[in-house]
Amino acid sequence: MGTASSLVSPGEVIEDAYGGEGGEACEIPVEVKPKARLLRSSFRRGPRVIGASFKSTGSVELEYAAEYERLRKDYEIFRVSKNNEITSMQKKEAKLDEENKRLRAELQALQKTYQKILREKESALEAKYQAMERAATFEHDRDKVKRQFKIFRETKEKEIQDLLRAKRDLESKLQQLQAQGIQIYDPADSDSDDNRTTVTTAGTQCEYWSGGVLGSEPSMGSMMQLQQTHRGPEFAHSLIDVEGPFANVSRDDWDAAVSSLLQVSPHVSQALWSNTVRCYLIYTQETRAELQAFIQTHSLKLQRFCEGLGHFYLNVLFPEENALLYLTERRQEIERSSVCVLLLKSSVSSCVIEDVEEAFVKTPDSRPLLLYLRTGDRKGEKEEISTLSPATRELLEKVNKADKSAKLKVVDHAGSTEEGAALIFSQLERIIKQELLGVEFEETGAIEEREEEDSGDVLWDLHDEQEQIEAFQQTCGAAAKFSFQKYVDRLNDMVAAPPPTPPLLVSGAPGSGKSLLLAKWIELQQKHSPNTLTLYHFTGRPLSTSADPVLIIKRLTVKLLQHFWSISGLSMDPSKILEEFPRWLERLSARHHGNIIIIIDSIDQIQNAERHMKWLIDPLPANVRVLVSVNVETCPQAWRLWPTLHLDPLNPREVKSVISTECADTDIKLTKDQEKKLERHCRSAATCNALYISLLARLITHSRSSWTLERTLQQCVLCHDTVSLYRLSLKVVLDSLSTDQEKHVLRELLCLLCASHNGVSESEALELFSDLSFSMLTSMLHSLQRLLIITYACGLIRFQHQQACEAVNQEFMDEGRHCGSYRETLIQFFSRQLDQDRVTWRVADELPWLLQQQEDRVKLQMSLLNLFVSQNLYKRGHFSELLAYWQFVGKDKCSMATEYFDSLKEFEKTCESEQSMSQLANLYETLGRFLKDLGLLSQAVAPLQRSLEIRETALDPDHPSVAQSLHQLAGVYVHWRKFGNAEQLYKQALEICENAYGPEHSTVARELDSLSLLYQKQNKYEQAEKLRKRSVKIRQKTARQKGHMYGFAILKRRALQLEELTLGKDSADCAKTLNELGVLYYLQNNLDAAKVFLTRSLEMRQRVLGADHPDCAQSLNNLAALHSERKEYDKAEELYEKSLDIRKRALAPDHPSLAYTLKHLAMLYKRRGKLKRAVPLYELALDIREKSFGPKHPSVATALVNLAVLYCQLKQHSDALPLYERALKVYEDSLGRLHPRVGETLKNLAVLSYEEGDFENAAELYKRAMEIKEAEPSLVCGKAPSRHSSSGDAFSIQPPALPHTSR
Repeated sequence: MGTASSLVSPGEVIEDAYGGEGGEACEIPVEVKPKARLLRSSFRRGPRVIGASFKSTGSVELEYAAEYERLRKDYEIFRVSKNNEITSMQKKEAKLDEENKRLRAELQALQKTYQKILREKESALEAKYQAMERAATFEHDRDKVKRQFKIFRETKEKEIQDLLRAKRDLESKLQQLQAQGIQIYDPADSDSDDNRTTVTTAGTQCEYWSGGVLGSEPSMGSMMQLQQTHRGPEFAHSLIDVEGPFANVSRDDWDAAVSSLLQVSPHVSQALWSNTVRCYLIYTQETRAELQAFIQTHSLKLQRFCEGLGHFYLNVLFPEENALLYLTERRQEIERSSVCVLLLKSSVSSCVIEDVEEAFVKTPDSRPLLLYLRTGDRKGEKEEISTLSPATRELLEKVNKADKSAKLKVVDHAGSTEEGAALIFSQLERIIKQELLGVEFEETGAIEEREEEDSGDVLWDLHDEQEQIEAFQQTCGAAAKFSFQKYVDRLNDMVAAPPPTPPLLVSGAPGSGKSLLLAKWIELQQKHSPNTLTLYHFTGRPLSTSADPVLIIKRLTVKLLQHFWSISGLSMDPSKILEEFPRWLERLSARHHGNIIIIIDSIDQIQNAERHMKWLIDPLPANVRVLVSVNVETCPQAWRLWPTLHLDPLNPREVKSVISTECADTDIKLTKDQEKKLERHCRSAATCNALYISLLARLITHSRSSWTLERTLQQCVLCHDTVSLYRLSLKVVLDSLSTDQEKHVLRELLCLLCASHNGVSESEALELFSDLSFSMLTSMLHSLQRLLIITYACGLIRFQHQQACEAVNQEFMDEGRHCGSYRETLIQFFSRQLDQDRVTWRVADELPWLLQQQEDRVKLQMSLLNLFVSQNLYKRGHFSELLAYWQFVGKDKCSMATEYFDSLKEFEKTCESEQSMSQLANLYETLGRFLKDLGLLSQAVAPLQRSLEIRETALDPDHPSVAQSLHQLAGVYVHWRKFGNAEQLYKQALEICENAYGPEHSTVARELDSLSLLYQKQNKYEQAEKLRKRSVKIRQKTARQKGHMYGFAILKRRALQLEELTLGKDSADCAKTLNELGVLYYLQNNLDAAKVFLTRSLEMRQRVLGADHPDCAQSLNNLAALHSERKEYDKAEELYEKSLDIRKRALAPDHPSLAYTLKHLAMLYKRRGKLKRAVPLYELALDIREKSFGPKHPSVATALVNLAVLYCQLKQHSDALPLYERALKVYEDSLGRLHPRVGETLKNLAVLSYEEGDFENAAELYKRAMEIKEAEPSLVCGKAPSRHSSSGDAFSIQPPALPHTSR
């Protein structure tokens, strides 16, 4: 049989019988038993058969063997096939492995491709966004270019016409020269005698050009009128203005003087600035009945009157029985009070004596005072004077002795309680209306409606301006304890960098002191450079009014325009206000021969700052710098490339200084261990910033805390950021309160502050919490203010810092989740006022905003349809806010107009009295102006005409209100370009105003401005210029009488404060105050009072400092200017010479103050014809300026021109020519070839060349001068001559009128 190997040889290929693939045979060892054994076994298998033969047995064996062989072959075939299957499957597995590897490789490749495509997609998206940004920038640049091209196109035709006309005139004059002599030119617009110099040749006289009064004196202490050049590092360092803002008097540039005052914003007492009329009532038990009768019967009338004028009224009184508990609060309230009233009969308590001595004896001139003295019983029987107690008699004698100026108003009364209360009310009403609010009060008791501010057609909110002034003053006060000198120096260097300069970024963590630094820098800038125009804005909470971008830009634009005698042409459309600000800034900076600095604090708190402040990205004018402060975490990425000044945390020495100063002020002494504990704690960035350290010091020294010092320190060191420290402060204040009701009121009040729009007033808090007494309220507010939690702004209680608001949110309001309920409380409160027809500025500010936050569109629309709410918002300039409310409601312009019309018709049905008809006319006019500003001109005509009809019918056709309606109606016709109709209406309004107010009233100037702009649009430039000049003269005269915009109010308040300071003993500070008072009264045209204070200042300085002290020279200078104003030239010359002699001996030979005196004495010599005596003075002034500022400074060029003009007057033309040429080169190098100063000098050189007979050169110089003059940008749309051409002290020559020569 053999083995299985006999069937298939190794290596032989066989075919799979089952259809499988062929495989290679392999040798498999198979054990085969021997044949014999097989036979034996086979025999044994079957049963033993008896008698069987051997043959049969063999045949069976053969059958079994054949079967065995067959089975073996089947087995071998099966085995081989299975082996082949296994081999095939192994090959398939290997093939699948290879395929799997290939697929895995492909997958990895696909993944790599996916990642690559994803990166390419992200890059494409980034490129898309960059392209969109570039497209937006391009669109903005294109709009700017279109705007500039429009300006260029509007002005170029007139420039060409004027140049051609000037060329023809010059050619005609040159032709006529030989036939006629040089004629005298007497300019009608000359404002000063200082620049009228003559150059004569061959006996012929001519005057120098006086288109700009470049010979005027500097305003309020500037060393010279020429501002620092804006092409070099002198920008921020006003070394010229060494005299300070209140050092010297000057009449020649009144506007710059008042602008300086407006910027300085002197730190007067809060009583004069606060928006709350605080009436401090001092009474005894005997006069309690009169007090109660006054409060119950008359106090509400005063509150309603003050509310109508945008003020709060508050009765401040402390019950006599617990007045001793509130000693600190009483002193603070007396200091803040607007008026004090004392009610006496026979006896007084110790608390009354303390209050009277504080208010009536120590500071009697700080506020109006009223004394009510009950001299009889209630039945009217007279009591003898002897019934007064000795203490009362002594107190009255002190009060009478302290009343040196006889300002105390006394009411003696012996009648009933009600009559006494009525007398108190009558006197108090007169004081509030006349002395505090400035309202005309007639003898009949009628109130003349207060005239609106002369703001033209521009509406803006005085509360916003007052809020900014208060914010600046409070921040300056807080900055006093920190030393920012290194940052101030770096800011000066950054601002002084040569243009072009992007905005400068002041960054730092929250509470690092950015606002303090900016306020301190502004204060120093105003002190040392009072002529630099500085505009600032301090941004409050993100959702407050002070963070509205439209109101911010509008305020800055109006402040800019104030300095150019007109704010006409300013759009009310929010989008246009933001769009046109760069244009205004560019035009006004071109007209301003000085520097303009704009500071915006916390600009990242402004809503959508990056979108609304796109003008920051544009290139700024050369003489403009912008400073903004941001939190380093929220600074937009695009702004991080600007030059940045980062505020570092306080170092340990500064931390120790702040805490030690606060402890020393409160007589608290820390141990060494406590100091070390604080030093270890205040090492991280969050625990050593300015706000954290200030709050920490206040907490340690908080006198009302019930905690021990050690416990306070332990709790403080657990607070690792400012918010947690504020939360600790809240706990300290709560623990200091005695009852649960007081704690509840405090929590509720702070939560209401969080939920409100702009804060809550004290009078509103007393109304919201009926059980709260004023003494308890003021005690709580005093503690909160002491711990830097709250502050007062515009009469409202607000959070002093955003971190304080966050702390209240976390501590009491569950992260703001309960804010809605507190808003509902405020909504109910202001809705009740609305139901009572108490539509105040507070209701208009808060109620719509609260309803918008609550998303109550139905109630919001109802509140807006209260016509007086919308009128209040619109007339205060909150145009964008009003539009936003209507957009939130879902109304478009047309449907909004329809709603207003329907409401007005319903209101008109209820109007019967004259007063209601007057209100109706005002509402119609407001609606017409609102629709006109929206661009709905066709719908605006109807309400304006209806307003005109009502006023003509109800009042009188010649009433000034009719002129107002005519003015507004004419504005619509101007938009329609119906100039004929508009001109007729403007002329009617002008005639009515002239008949009602006289020809020199501010309303007349407004109508003249409107007519001038109308003529400009019709290309009637000569008529427009004539009206504009008349308007400017009226405004200048008005400014001298009452101050420019708010100038007079500031002057008056500053004078009142300074008069207090002069009542002490003789001192250098008191003499300085007297000098300042003299300047202030001089600027108010009160020359007699000015002379008194200036003389007192001189005498006191001579007694205290000695007659040879430089301060005496300053007083002599001012007195000399005063006598020069009165044409008392002999006395003025004597005083100037004394001042010069003192300064020559006391100061360095190159001191700028010496040059100041030299200049004015030289001007006086020239004015009196003593030209030869003036020459050495001008030469010395030139030498001083060269040493002080270098030979290439513009002020040196000014001195060169002055000396050259003097040489021309002395016929020394050869000496004058090189001086003119040198001055021209300095002006061109420092100010540019197109600067007005270059034009002035070229004109002088033209006249000099003409005098020398070089007519061709004269014509060329004159032509170039005219090109420069005509290239000056216009202010609005006309060529108003630059008021600031008088900002220097150089003289310029008037070209002579060239006579005709017959050919």
